[in-house]
Amino acid sequence: MKVLAINGSARKDGNTALLLNTVMAELSTQGIETELYQLAGKPIQGCIACYKCFQNKNKRCAVDKDIANECIEKMLSADGILLGSPTYFADLSAGMKALIERSGMVARANGNMFRRKAGAGVVAVRRAGAMHVFSSLNAFFLISEMVIPGSSYWNLGRGREPGEVRNDEEGMQTMKTLGQNMAWLMKQLGK
Repeated sequence: MKVLAINGSARKDGNTALLLNTVMAELSTQGIETELYQLAGKPIQGCIACYKCFQNKNKRCAVDKDIANECIEKMLSADGILLGSPTYFADLSAGMKALIERSGMVARANGNMFRRKAGAGVVAVRRAGAMHVFSSLNAFFLISEMVIPGSSYWNLGRGREPGEVRNDEEGMQTMKTLGQNMAWLMKQLGK
């Protein structure tokens, strides 16, 4: 089994990556392979609504000039998907939003190809606005017919400067519990 974690932060290896890595460490202890893919420095545009993915049905976006298809292929080959985003003006990062639009449209065009995969969102936040981000990530999983594991609290960690989320004890524990619950869920789905 494998989980792909996508870090939607513009900061490579910042707080969002730290939170995702905490979840992945728990998954690894349960024998689940993990991969972190970071969007930082890799431009991705939003969906242009050309609907060619519905015509082609080849599990790819027709716009092939950025990383969208690379991400879609990785998502398709994974058994579980973690999407992480910082909170920018109470919303997802632009890169994460673009990935959700593109991968979501391709998935729907190809028979909801992420159906029954495990999926969980992780949010880094300085102070407020994280619940909207968390809801947006969960909306993607739900409309994709994915299965979402719970945790001991909402999947968020507080911190502004890189590494500062380590000081959020409850947030870090929430990530550990999420990893444990996602591992359990994936093993149940794999039966």
